[in-house]
Amino acid sequence: MPIEVAQMERQFAFGGRIIPDPNPELTPEAVREFLTFQYPEMSTATIVGPETAGRYLRYTIQRSIGSKG
Repeated sequence: MPIEVAQMERQFAFGGRIIPDPNPELTPEAVREFLTFQYPEMSTATIVGPETAGRYLRYTIQRSIGSKG
């Protein structure tokens, strides 16, 4: 029985949205920086993961929670 090898695609989850990988050659941190132009609140967010979600590797970008002042 042959073994089938498939490369998993990355996804990024943020604020209830699933965002496809804009460039597979970028690191997850570089993707976060790239997406900051579209989602400014990502600028202080952290990346968790990856976790397997079907045929995807899903990175979760979580907003930093803190107090101002």
